[in-house]
Amino acid sequence: MEQPLTTLKILKEIAEQLNEGTELGTVLQDVLKMLLRITGFKTGWIFLMDSSGNNQLAAYENLPPALSRDGCAPMCTSDCWCVDKYARGLLRKATNIMECKRLEDAVLHHTGETQNLTHHATVPLRAGEEHFGLLNVASPHKTRFDQTDLNLLEAVAFQIGTAVKRIRLTAAEQETALAAERNRLARDLHDSVNQLLFSVSLTARAGKEMKDHDAIRGAFKDIQEMSQSALAEMKALIWQLRPRGLEDGVVNALKTYGEMIGLHIHSEIQGLLCLPSSVEEALWRIGQEAFNNCKKHSGQDSVYLKAVSSKRNVHLEIWDHGKGCLILDNSELPSLGLLSMQERVKILNGTITIDSREGKGTYIVIDIPLREGKE
Repeated sequence: MEQPLTTLKILKEIAEQLNEGTELGTVLQDVLKMLLRITGFKTGWIFLMDSSGNNQLAAYENLPPALSRDGCAPMCTSDCWCVDKYARGLLRKATNIMECKRLEDAVLHHTGETQNLTHHATVPLRAGEEHFGLLNVASPHKTRFDQTDLNLLEAVAFQIGTAVKRIRLTAAEQETALAAERNRLARDLHDSVNQLLFSVSLTARAGKEMKDHDAIRGAFKDIQEMSQSALAEMKALIWQLRPRGLEDGVVNALKTYGEMIGLHIHSEIQGLLCLPSSVEEALWRIGQEAFNNCKKHSGQDSVYLKAVSSKRNVHLEIWDHGKGCLILDNSELPSLGLLSMQERVKILNGTITIDSREGKGTYIVIDIPLREGKE
């Protein structure tokens, strides 16, 4: 390893980089790039892992073609020695991996240029007794990392682990605060606007029954119908702010919401839908928008919902057999609601296809990765 900077200065620069960031994927990518630049190592990657042993490629820099091909597909499997050792609790400190199995397989099967990388150092990311994943670094022709290298990497990995914990705790606090604010808004709407609309509806009903003039009775009838419609919209808004039933899963929550706004939901679930909160929230909002569109525009009261979950991704389909609308290109969506769907999926590195034709109904397909991509 080249050492243009002292160890303390390296750790200081990396600590400053880690302390500035709040978005985990960006922070990990930036600090990995900095680590390689100031140490002289050429290649690096970071895996984040959960308590079940599922690993996610969270950051990488200068991967050789053998590892970066097909969207880094070789890096998104659990079939390697460092991940296996980590999962079995055998990686407690920075260590040399004698040879990288991913690179060895690439050479064996001729699947891409390795750029003379054969070995890497690996070190667990931790904060106290909590472990979050692995930091790996490598350089061409380098087959062993001395103790100085390993000590530095261990110190950096500890800094990264502490940053991961800090960012996740901050995100959890923000989510809790957001949920509390939604609950407050829901209570305020229920206690004020909702009650006022209910009073208007009762008053209009009484006025309709008291007056003999047809025009006046008609006016009160219109007021009553509009206030009842506004009440229904308000109940739906309150439910969106505070979705009772989401704790039982996003599909059950969507079914309850759909039935509340007057739809018949035909659902099918494959696999256990135990999803990260960010994915569950996105699917919940996308489903709401799809159901609202169906209620307002399709002319049908039946919606079909299919959810398929695996370790790698969640797949959601929502469709109806209604009027549909004309979409010439998936990048030119005709409403803000559909654009919002697209943006929510994009943030999670997923894909969305919306197929709708006049008189042919609307078909929405969503795929969101659970183990790949950056958090």
